[in-house]
Amino acid sequence: MSFISIPFVVLFITVFLLYYLIKKPLLKKVILLLGSAAFIGYFHISFLIIAMVVALITYLLGFKIAKAREKKNIGWLYLSSVLLIIFIWIAFRYPVLIGDFANYLLSFLHIHSRVPEHSILVPLGISFYSFQAISYLTEIYWEEIEPEDNFMDFLIYMLFFMKFLSGPIERPDSFLLQVKEDKSFNYDLVVYGLKLFFLGLMKKTLIADNLAPCIEDVYGSLNDYTGVQLVVIMLMYPIQLYADFSGYTDMALGGAMMFGYKLMNNFDRPFISKTTTELWRRWHISLSSWVRDYVYLPLTSTIRSWGKAGVSLSLFISFVVVGVWHGTNWNFVIYGSIQGLIIIYEMYTADFHNKISKTTIGSKVYNAYAILITFLLFAFSLIFFRADNLTDALYYISHLSLADIDSIKDFRVGLTDKAYLVTGISFVMLLIFEHFNSKKDLINATKSLPGFVRWSIYFVFVCIVIFSGHFSNDNFVYAIF
Repeated sequence: MSFISIPFVVLFITVFLLYYLIKKPLLKKVILLLGSAAFIGYFHISFLIIAMVVALITYLLGFKIAKAREKKNIGWLYLSSVLLIIFIWIAFRYPVLIGDFANYLLSFLHIHSRVPEHSILVPLGISFYSFQAISYLTEIYWEEIEPEDNFMDFLIYMLFFMKFLSGPIERPDSFLLQVKEDKSFNYDLVVYGLKLFFLGLMKKTLIADNLAPCIEDVYGSLNDYTGVQLVVIMLMYPIQLYADFSGYTDMALGGAMMFGYKLMNNFDRPFISKTTTELWRRWHISLSSWVRDYVYLPLTSTIRSWGKAGVSLSLFISFVVVGVWHGTNWNFVIYGSIQGLIIIYEMYTADFHNKISKTTIGSKVYNAYAILITFLLFAFSLIFFRADNLTDALYYISHLSLADIDSIKDFRVGLTDKAYLVTGISFVMLLIFEHFNSKKDLINATKSLPGFVRWSIYFVFVCIVIFSGHFSNDNFVYAIF
């Protein structure tokens, strides 16, 4: 059930109406949970069962950790609890890996039995709610929060359907406090959320889904394309990924806002980043900040006596975790490693680059150069993220070239003139919108416009989406994680 599907529209409207028609806070939570269960179970009933089991295990472990905080064995209890969540995550997210390990162990023990190879459905959203579970247990262990007494409130934290598939990865303290609040209908908040949802829909249909078919075709048959076409696709993919994932985030934030919930923003104009370090403060913020708080900072604290070498090692391990979070094959490990190595390089050369930026070259010229280099490095690393396997990624890289341009048609890579025009204009307009929106909330500002002007703008944007949007793909890239 995608955010841009008829079943979701029906579910959302039904839950929304019941949510605000019913006045009792407890029944509101029941409606929200039932809607979330219907959303998750629609994909496959096993997805709902697994998510419920993980939630129950996390809920119970939270109490055990809280009760054992004064005991000496608390560290082992906490560690075993987190490892259990990680094992469940790996077992369902990477079943082949578990099967291979089991067969290797059986072979090592000279046992002739084998774990049969079979297809296991990977539960959608498991990487997101597993990290939420780890966050919850860690915050209890650190004594930042107390375990949640109300299981229904905890289930909403774990299963809330507007963030279930692709996040954001919510922290327990901020979200659980919101669950406790009585939600009454707020017209301004609902309208704002609807506009934000529509903004995400525009990103998805006008940019991401116009680019998706040609990118899929190229990665599906690399041998059929020239070096320059591979370069073009390399530059297009970060744009498609951003429009798709940030589009989902806007829809998730907007939909949650219509129920009175404020979710964590996942993006903050990543394409103006002058370093990869800055990029990761602006890109997939809920994941990068999660890894920072629960992997990087504890590691750095443990090996702080190592100085910069310890910081470098912590950074590298942290970004390998980012890579492995997306997948266990070598592509994702290399993708995370590249990000980590670039950030380590930036740490050691920060003073040098700061001096250059203040010389006669001019800060504006240097900033433009830095933004371009950051984007190119990110686009290059995403080859490993997008390619189906390491062989394809290495083939892709080895055939990148600008030396075989025959005509302007080489830059089309299967896109129609209309798709190029719609995507190009939409992306430029998005960048302009984000620039001015960072200075003043443009979505909120529209309510001060005269009614005729405001509704004319809405009508124009709806027509643009209907007549220029690409609706053949209702999947989101990050739904697979």
